[in-house]
Parts: sequence; C-alpha cells; structure tokens
Amino acid sequence: MTARIERVVTSGPVDIEGVEHKVENNTWILGDDDEVIVIDPARDAEKILEKVGDREVLAVICTHGLPDHVGAAIEVAARDEAAIAVHTKDKRLWRQTWEETWPDIEMEDEGLFAVADVELEVLATPGVTPGGVSLYCEDLAAVFTGKTLLMDGPGKLGGEYPALADQLTSIGERLFTLPHETRVLPAHGEEGSIGDLEPQFDKWLSGSLTGTADVELPPLADGTGVSGIRLDRDE
Repeated sequence: MTARIERVVTSGPVDIEGVEHKVENNTWILGDDDEVIVIDPARDAEKILEKVGDREVLAVICTHGLPDHVGAAIEVAARDEAAIAVHTKDKRLWRQTWEETWPDIEMEDEGLFAVADVELEVLATPGVTPGGVSLYCEDLAAVFTGKTLLMDGPGKLGGEYPALADQLTSIGERLFTLPHETRVLPAHGEEGSIGDLEPQFDKWLSGSLTGTADVELPPLADGTGVSGIRLDRDE
C-alpha cells in the first residue's frame, strides 16, 4: 500500500453570527506520489498546494459547508480541474461562502471515493450542520471526522451545539462502532483514536457537555431530531 495521510494547518478568523472567532484548521491530504484527495481546504490554498506539490488533485471533499472548511476549495480544485464534493444538505451553507457556485458532487451516505490504492466511505454525521459527514478509510484505519468529533469531544459552532442530540447519535452510531484502533483525524486540533474517545461517550450522554440531565438520542421517524431541528434526512 502506497497511500499516506498528510496534514496542513492554517489559522484565521471565522465570523459566526457577528462574533469573530480565531481558529486553527486541519486540511488533510490523502494519496500517494501521483494523486491525492484534499479534505477540508481551509483559507490558504497556496500553502495547501505547496504540500500537494506536483501530484494531481482528483477531488476536494468538504466534510461541512462551513466557511473555514471550504474557504480554499475553489482555488485548490481549480489547479487540476478537480471535482468539489459537499453533502446535499450543506449545499445552501456552501453558498454562504461561494454565492455563485455549486459543488460538483452532492455526497450521500455510504458514497465512495477512490484515490491511489484506497477508498474513502462517506458516513453521514449531522449535528454541527445538517450535511456534516465523516470519511472512513478502512485500508488506513483512519476516519476524517470534520467538526463532528474532536479530541476534546463533540465539535461546537461558535461555542454552541446546534443539534447535540443528533450529533451524539452520529457519533454513537457511525463513529464509535468503528474499530478502537481507528485514527480520528478532525478538522481542528490533534489526532487521536476511537479507543481514546469512546470511553467518554456515556459521560456525554449523561449531560456533562451541557450540565443537563440525560440527552435522548434517536431522532423521530420523520427526521426531526430531539433538538427540534429538522434534518431532512430523505431529501
């Protein structure tokens, strides 16, 4: 197997409802000496493309439509005319950054991307955004979790959990069912493993994240989360 994973860290401000937050972002590059997929290209296309070098960019995949995940997407993709992939339910969020473009690929749950000698499986992990995804590479025992799961717990948006019950459902059903040795490669901060994080899940369920009582997980059959946010799972 020749595929490998590389990281590029960028930093800068993000405006969330009028409040500016300074954040560091991980952009992940998956591929070999000839071709790569770029995951969550944030802000600095020049820095990302410097790391890519003369390898062909086959696709740019955004785990969320948030500005700090898509800010360099068009420039990175343009160099090699690569396709840009965003989940269907985050298309409108994408348009808040790129008003006059649409992504080339509308990702769906269990979709597959191939690069070098490995595959990436799309895992729908809504919560922070309706169209949040994680990308699982079984061949390399790694999962790119975007903002869904960081090493300090479930990711937030501007210090808040937009739909915590839905996010915990995503983590419990899609991520903590992966092998414990699976590397967790988030959009912010350092990496860890499923085995590092899974023991904390019961504490999160008991309300430790918000100081509340138990959080009920399963969404209703019509796609409405316990949080009251309509996920529109069937669109």
